[in-house]
Amino acid sequence: MANNIYEIPVKTIDGQETNLNDYKGKTLLVVNVASKCGLTPQYEGLEKLYENYRDKGFEILAFPSNDFKGQEPGTEEEIKEFCSTNYDVKFPMFSKVGILEDRHPLYASLIESHPETDINNGEGMEERLRNFGHTRVDPTDVLWNFEKFLIGKNGEVSARFAPDVTPDDPRLTAKIEADLGT
Repeated sequence: MANNIYEIPVKTIDGQETNLNDYKGKTLLVVNVASKCGLTPQYEGLEKLYENYRDKGFEILAFPSNDFKGQEPGTEEEIKEFCSTNYDVKFPMFSKVGILEDRHPLYASLIESHPETDINNGEGMEERLRNFGHTRVDPTDVLWNFEKFLIGKNGEVSARFAPDVTPDDPRLTAKIEADLGT
């Protein structure tokens, strides 16, 4: 990986400065999230995925972003309240980050190490987004909210999933199970 992701500074949803060192040696799913997106119900599936695998060394790390048509306009406190009240989210959440504009170093590193989405549901989502007025500037850019990066225990990105690949998709769970050794 271009940078050691565990050393990149991030902030928790409560504003605490930290890094991802606590997650070293675990299988991670890094997801950019938003509260006002058509894909927001994926929070429910992500929480189920987290409940199913967290005792085996799996973590979901959620990074809210307002870069996709302003679909995460809230403050960190509002985001935390929304996720807790509506989806009973227990997986770690972090402060809002830039993914397209003013790209956070974590996302710069993830994209650099895995520039292409390798598991998606065809070209349908990208076409729908074009019709919605959103076109990627660079084909390596994150397409939309709820894109997923799977990071193996070794700290390397092992797969990148398009936003419309749901948390219960067998391709995603198979990759998680393979990395966990289950």
